[in-house]
Amino acid sequence: MGCAYLNRCIALFTRVARACDVAYASVLVESDYRVTERPSGNHPFIRLPRPDVSCRSSGTIAVVFPSLPNDGDRDSWDSDSGFPRAASGAYGAVPDEPEPPAVTPATDEVDEEDHEVVVVPVRRSLSVAIAGFAGLLGVALILGAQTAGPDSRWPFALVLFGVQLLFVLAWTMAIRPPVPLLIMGVGVAAGGVADLVATNADSAALLPLFLVALAGVVLVVGGQFAFRLDRLQVRDAITSTVLIIGGVVTPAAFVVLSREPVGTQTQIVCLAAATAGLLIARLVDAIFPKPRIAPQVPRGATGIIVGAMLGTLGAAQLGSVMVLPFTPAKGAIIGLVAAGAAVLVDLAINFTEAGRDQPDQAPTFWLARHMQGPLGAFAAVAPVAYILNSFYLT
Repeated sequence: MGCAYLNRCIALFTRVARACDVAYASVLVESDYRVTERPSGNHPFIRLPRPDVSCRSSGTIAVVFPSLPNDGDRDSWDSDSGFPRAASGAYGAVPDEPEPPAVTPATDEVDEEDHEVVVVPVRRSLSVAIAGFAGLLGVALILGAQTAGPDSRWPFALVLFGVQLLFVLAWTMAIRPPVPLLIMGVGVAAGGVADLVATNADSAALLPLFLVALAGVVLVVGGQFAFRLDRLQVRDAITSTVLIIGGVVTPAAFVVLSREPVGTQTQIVCLAAATAGLLIARLVDAIFPKPRIAPQVPRGATGIIVGAMLGTLGAAQLGSVMVLPFTPAKGAIIGLVAAGAAVLVDLAINFTEAGRDQPDQAPTFWLARHMQGPLGAFAAVAPVAYILNSFYLT
């Protein structure tokens, strides 16, 4: 409804104007016009007197107000929107009625069961057997390093290839990756190629071995996709693939190290320290496996510390009887790093096996899981010995 319609309806007595027109009445109205009311933001329409004074107004103000519904007809704000309506009273600050406390049914109560931590017992005979295996493996590697010469490195390479075969078999049966035959075949081939490259290379370097390991990982991943494995399975198995292929290639670093000027002496010191550390740590676990490092791991902290210390001591003694640049101090430092690396890798493998033992999985072949620690330790010592010889001794 506009202002023109209202003016036609009440044209005899009044005229209806908008509040904005009244605000500018000083420009449009002459002296006869008298504005009796000022514009208000609450009133949409205001009465104006007509210029003809002969016509008397009835005194009725033609103001149209929008009708407001009663309180009972208003919509409930509480029902339509999620915001509560303000309560009545002074400043509308009447507190809401307290809600009744929620009653939790007795059926929703969940009784948490206390899971007891299983303490794995330390088997003395098993610790002695693992110590004997580590000692035999270390002695074989030390004797093989003694046979390496400028023109006869194949005997040492054959010894290393036997260790690589044991590594592939033990780690594949222990980790149980998807398509195990594929990983075993690629691992054996990668170990043989690594030994061949390390023996016949023109220069002593670890880069060709890294390339062989990378090619082996790529072949395994491609073969897993060729066997129609799920992408998630291949992604989850990439860690085990890298560990197996990388671990079977790293022993070839001993052959590369034997081609350095003092490489044979360095690997003898490192292998002796690692062998002593592993052997003594396992024997101490058989006698005094305390304090326990973890309830699920049958190893003691005393054996780890004593093994690393005595391995360092043996390396210092070897350093004192060898020619320059070896000294007792340098032998001790090399032995500390090698023995510490071997003992810690062996312990980490024990933790991994403890975490892999789950009730819903088939148990790992017992011989493979117990050979896994010493084999992984000596595989880790090979690049450590090469780095020490390259950056510390020479």
